[in-house]
Amino acid sequence: MDESQPLLADVHVVDTERCDAPYSKDIVDFDADGDEENPLEWPALYKWGIVALLAFMGFTVTFTCISVVPIANRIVYDLDNGRVSKSSSVLLVTIWELGEAAGPLLIAPMSEVFGRYPVVNCATVLFILATALAALSESTAVFITARALTGLAVTSNVLSPAIVGDMFPSEKRGKPISLIALAPLVGGSLGPALAGAIAETLGWRSVLWLSALLAFACELVFLTCFRETYKVAILRRRAAKLREETGNPKLRTMFDDDDDDNNKSTPLRKVAECAFRPAAVFAGSGVLQAMSLYGSVMFSYYYVYSTTLPDILQQLYGLSPAQTGLAFISFSIGSVIGVFGLNTLLDGIYIKLRDRNNGQGAAEFRLPICVIGAFSLPLVISLYGWAAQAALPLPLFLLTTGLMGLALILVYLPLNAYVVDAFGLYAASGMTAIIVTRCLMSTILPLATDPLVRRFDWGVGISVLAAVGLALAPIPLFVFKFGTRWRQFSGYTKDEVMTS
Repeated sequence: MDESQPLLADVHVVDTERCDAPYSKDIVDFDADGDEENPLEWPALYKWGIVALLAFMGFTVTFTCISVVPIANRIVYDLDNGRVSKSSSVLLVTIWELGEAAGPLLIAPMSEVFGRYPVVNCATVLFILATALAALSESTAVFITARALTGLAVTSNVLSPAIVGDMFPSEKRGKPISLIALAPLVGGSLGPALAGAIAETLGWRSVLWLSALLAFACELVFLTCFRETYKVAILRRRAAKLREETGNPKLRTMFDDDDDDNNKSTPLRKVAECAFRPAAVFAGSGVLQAMSLYGSVMFSYYYVYSTTLPDILQQLYGLSPAQTGLAFISFSIGSVIGVFGLNTLLDGIYIKLRDRNNGQGAAEFRLPICVIGAFSLPLVISLYGWAAQAALPLPLFLLTTGLMGLALILVYLPLNAYVVDAFGLYAASGMTAIIVTRCLMSTILPLATDPLVRRFDWGVGISVLAAVGLALAPIPLFVFKFGTRWRQFSGYTKDEVMTS
């Protein structure tokens, strides 16, 4: 397979400047003088409305995911007839990530073939149904299965950055990406806080019904107000309409080849074929492989934190589940500080480095802050473990969780922005690789935490996990220095196929 071309035959990138005159006339593209269907030219108010919708869905997803953390032991106790297993409690939380690892393998490439609109709506409906199943479950096995299905239906992580890339040029993506990242942080703090209080008064099932209600509200807005943002899907729809109106079968987009009219693939065959695209993009990009490994370990620290914090606060500090839920706010405060800081710095650093580079932008200009986060996050997670072992005063201990939230944002946001810029039209598939590896690591690594803590106590046990991240910390530094050249070895990240 020629890696300089996309995986599917019907998504070829054509150099229109080298086409002959008759063929160029048959290319359907946006009007250079202004086109209301071009997402880059949509009114700013509408585009920011879409960003707000994506942020609200991100809030809902994180709220649904994290709200069970402080009440996981209670859920297992109720569903297993009074028996509580630590591994079951951890799996009840982290199984979400396993489902979320599988979902993007279809969600991302399907959005690149059929567009963002149908995929977002279908997946959100599945999210609502799976959340309702969890609320109705009568056994731990059913609950865990429902949680995996809910994670499977998550679109926000993979499609939200791609949709931002559809609507905003590179130098203006930092602020919307920051806003989209801010909303889940709010959900990550309100989820445990509300869940603990609701579970003590109305029961844990009411927490899940609240999540389903929030997702239903998102779906109503997606269905009625959201428009297709993916350039390829918009232009193909326009080309099909023009072929029907003009009777000219040669009309096509720059992303189609001359043999499309002879393509007899059924929709199901296209879906099966496009499911391999993220794997092809991942296999065809050494930079993506390195950044995926780095990002997966760094993000898994969030689940190490979220699955150990209830035990620390309830066993060492004697807090109730409701009080434990409120303690998650400290992590979100640190994250919010990071988001507001990056809201200006992410685009500002990019523009400054671009100007130094004779006005030529590069995806690597997103990474300086990521390098800082790469070295600081493992140190902070180790400090978290030693603070717990020393049983520091509660405010000091919670300060370490706030620092963790700040450090994680320094890793997470620049990494997402880098993938969107580096992979252009293949941003969704690039994000899929990041998300799949992240979810797999977030499912597995937290399971090692309890055995390590039991054997070495909190300080050394957590520090062992931190050492893994510290060993991978140089990766974004190397990519920042050499990534522009490394990317040219992959057809998916060559500068000439990147979009602005």
